[in-house]
Amino acid sequence: MYVIDNGTRFIIPRTELTYPAHSLKFHRHAADPERSPVDLVMADFEDACPYEFKGDKSRKVALEALNTLDFGAKVITVRPNNLRSPFFSGDVQAVVLGAPNRFHGLILPKVREAREVREVAQLLDQLEPRANWRGKLQLEVLIETPQALINAYEIAKASERMAGLIFGIADFAANLGIREIFENQNQNFHYAKQATVVAAKAAGLHAIDNVFLKLWRKEDSPEKVAQIQRLLREKNLGAANLGMDGTWVIHPQQAEIANACFTPTREQVDFARRLIALYHAKGGGSMADPETGEMADEATVKIALMDLAKGAQAGMVAAQELAQWAEKSRAVTGYDILEFMRGGG
Repeated sequence: MYVIDNGTRFIIPRTELTYPAHSLKFHRHAADPERSPVDLVMADFEDACPYEFKGDKSRKVALEALNTLDFGAKVITVRPNNLRSPFFSGDVQAVVLGAPNRFHGLILPKVREAREVREVAQLLDQLEPRANWRGKLQLEVLIETPQALINAYEIAKASERMAGLIFGIADFAANLGIREIFENQNQNFHYAKQATVVAAKAAGLHAIDNVFLKLWRKEDSPEKVAQIQRLLREKNLGAANLGMDGTWVIHPQQAEIANACFTPTREQVDFARRLIALYHAKGGGSMADPETGEMADEATVKIALMDLAKGAQAGMVAAQELAQWAEKSRAVTGYDILEFMRGGG
């Protein structure tokens, strides 16, 4: 979870839009609330940046964008080149020293072990005071190698700056020698995805699913567009059922469907509200829901409480109502959904 605006906003991203850092046009598109209705934007110095723009060319553009554009309520992040790249240190120094208090975090690619996260955190400890940062930059780490997956929990716990883990399917598949990363990915990469989720949640972090690589074009037939949209929806609903909190998107066209997949529906929020109220009115314990006949207990009520928390983030539930239900749960069980979602679980 990202904690921003002096601790007044807590954001678990449903959609993280990555775009090339060397293009001011793409920065402007990312900042536009109508063109890019996403929760987080990520200016990419790494894979999306052509070789000829690595280094000072892309850094100059990114600094102009960070210092002049209004990204509104979005979480703003930067993905530097990976730690083994000759560009990594320069990327980080450029944005941290050149755009203080203008973005919220770094996305770290190709991390293999917790030591690397600690090294980045120490670098930020040195750079932030030099530029008069008012707070601490947060970190998300891509889990995209076998080593990273094995070390995922240690990576997640490596620094208080950690906000989330992201599963990176393309590099992970390349490391395993897998060519097919589109069809049946939630089944074929089930272990890796859920291992990333478990590591993130055990450390009190959010978990973000990988990109969906197919985009529709203006010249595509309505049938083809509908097929791609259906597959995008199926991939993200499947990821949500594995415990992912959101997904990486590579084009704004994917945002609306992706946001919906990681947001409870109005019906789900209403059901959660009714179940929680019934449960507390009956004094807890194990009981049958009189409307559905399904059994409910403290564990299923926690699921409903998480739906209310996600509904609150989407503006469907008042923060005060969520706080009241969370306090009822905490008073009886010691489980505090608000603390868990802030990384204290």
